[in-house]
Amino acid sequence: QVQLVESGGGSVQPGESLRLSCAASRTTFSINAMGWYRQAPGKQRELVATITSGGGTNYGDSVKGRFTISRDNAKNTVYLQMNSLKSEDTAVYYCYGNVRRQGDTWGQGTQVTVSS
Repeated sequence: QVQLVESGGGSVQPGESLRLSCAASRTTFSINAMGWYRQAPGKQRELVATITSGGGTNYGDSVKGRFTISRDNAKNTVYLQMNSLKSEDTAVYYCYGNVRRQGDTWGQGTQVTVSS
């Protein structure tokens, strides 16, 4: 079974940047789409960004132009570069992967806090 483990979260001030990483526990499993979703207290989980194995990307409207998703297929790792962070970006960020023969898989989440 493949597990997804996020890292890179933390507390920053508005305007600063963070880079999140999500590493799969094995590289021998084929993963199609990978991505990031986030959930703030009292809100539904929302799309941040997704990326296919071929490099196609999709972003949520609230992060377009500020966040960049990328992946290293050889490592089954996905990254999220977050620039110009706002207080509204504060949430738990969850890594997602559609793992072949396993299905939708989620990480445990990493906290991102943006405050003055």
